[in-house]
Amino acid sequence: MDNSVDLIDWLGEDLSLALGGLVIGALFGFFAQRSRFCLRAAVVEVARAQAGAKLSVWLLAFSSALILTQTMILLGAFDTANVRQLSSPGSVSGSLIGGLLFGIGMVLARGCSSRLLVLAANGNLRALLSGLIFAVTAQASMSGVLSPWREALGRLWTIDGGSARDLLASTGIGNRGGLLFGLLWLAAGAWFAWRRRIRAWNWVGAIGAGLSVACAWWFTYRMSALVFQPAAVQSMSFTGPSADVLMLVLSPPGQPLNFDLGMVPGVFLGSFIAALLARELKLEGFEGGRSMRRYIVGAVLMGFGGMLAGGCAVGAGVSGAAVFAVTAWITLAAMWVGASLTDWLVDRSAANAPATLTAP
Repeated sequence: MDNSVDLIDWLGEDLSLALGGLVIGALFGFFAQRSRFCLRAAVVEVARAQAGAKLSVWLLAFSSALILTQTMILLGAFDTANVRQLSSPGSVSGSLIGGLLFGIGMVLARGCSSRLLVLAANGNLRALLSGLIFAVTAQASMSGVLSPWREALGRLWTIDGGSARDLLASTGIGNRGGLLFGLLWLAAGAWFAWRRRIRAWNWVGAIGAGLSVACAWWFTYRMSALVFQPAAVQSMSFTGPSADVLMLVLSPPGQPLNFDLGMVPGVFLGSFIAALLARELKLEGFEGGRSMRRYIVGAVLMGFGGMLAGGCAVGAGVSGAAVFAVTAWITLAAMWVGASLTDWLVDRSAANAPATLTAP
């Protein structure tokens, strides 16, 4: 511990948090790029009764985060007492409505917020523009013109913090039950992966992405105990942090650094390195005005929905689920519903529609 304290004293608390976020973010970005980790892709596979490679990647990442997080809690290496998703009051209405909107948006934008960041680093200009619109909308929802709407919807149905937000406590299964739950989903992911014979990088990348989420919990927990100034115990998320990075770029210099401000650029860097090594860097643009409108609408829905729900596909769907926050699981379920319905109503309906006949 003395060496850690000395290093923090030398670097400074803010820079130490940011560098930790940069490293963990880079690991996540690298593994997410190599594995093609994406909640939207997994949902679409299930909705079309084609569950296979993409679902297996998501399940391996999801279960790995749960297993390592719950193992750390059982070993005393991590404590959820000060985790915001559990200790503070939460909004059930925000989780439901926000999750639905986010699920709709990620199908329209063809990727959740983390996937857009990974793709943008590979040269996908559609993802870059969508990610910027997502960040602007998130900032507007957090403290701008959309914040009154977010606050009004969030107040419709709230629950207290503590055991009311802790699924493990309210169900009585405890952390051992949470660990067993994660192992069951790991077995399911491994079965789908074996059945589809996914390549080695899908296995390694998916598990690595999930472990990165758990490592973020551990790192911020350790830092909260070592630094003098209060530091949030948190894991990876992309809604609020994307808005924070946007404001860092637009605001005058001097804004204090934190974990989020290192994590988002880290994901971009890690994905870029992975694509560079795999020779997958490629500039891609929009296919037309209609396609562009679709991406913009999707990004706006994700930005508002993610801020209303208190998390994105990673922030709620993996980070929050790993500590078994009730609202995170509600958000995740709502994302699946919203994305499945949108795929059915928009993409599959368009694919099955007969071609329009025009006069010669």
